[in-house]
Amino acid sequence: MSDLSAGRTIGILGAGKVGTVLGRLGVAAGYTVLIAGSGPVAKIALTIDVLVPGAIATTADVVASDADVVILGLPLGKYRTIPAELLAGKLVIDAMNYWWEVDGIRDDLSDPRVSTSELVQAHLPDSRVVKAFSHVGYHELDEDGRPAGSPDRKAIAIAGDTAADLDSVAKIVDAFGFDPVVAGTLRDSINLEPGSELFGADLPAADVRTALDRFSTSDRGLDVAAARAS
Repeated sequence: MSDLSAGRTIGILGAGKVGTVLGRLGVAAGYTVLIAGSGPVAKIALTIDVLVPGAIATTADVVASDADVVILGLPLGKYRTIPAELLAGKLVIDAMNYWWEVDGIRDDLSDPRVSTSELVQAHLPDSRVVKAFSHVGYHELDEDGRPAGSPDRKAIAIAGDTAADLDSVAKIVDAFGFDPVVAGTLRDSINLEPGSELFGADLPAADVRTALDRFSTSDRGLDVAAARAS
């Protein structure tokens, strides 16, 4: 089993498809997993028992207080409902993406001058946010985890502002069955969002690095650069 030094308890805010898949990966990797949905615990407890056996359905308050690392698996449009004061001092993994079908038309979530993870970090000023588990579909997350060293192992790109937090999240990615690849800072994490080559891609580490290298010359990368320069 991979090193769990990043903390043995993972909390997940969001009991939808992404949250339950990541919960299963966490339980399989040996973590204690706490999951909170948007309503009362009784509303999601049966779902968690069936879809994430071994995980604990609880409240957002308990997730925030008891987890060593908290994963955000909510619709991005609800990010301002995340309890910032309760997550102070926590390492927070942002697995959210902007989907207009779910979030509505939101200029603030589609502004190429700022990554959505930067918005999340601004809302959580006393937390340490790292982008991860966001560019691969939940089906692939569920099915493609492999032990370290497997020739067909896929990669997950991660982005954050400090080496220590990136290292902690890399350990979790590895424990979940994927090779971690650093994609840069939170500002750079826009290269993992919808519209980028990597979004929706299920690739080995070498191909993820190649796609990251190509971002600046891609149509999306050029649009982002032009917006940020204006």
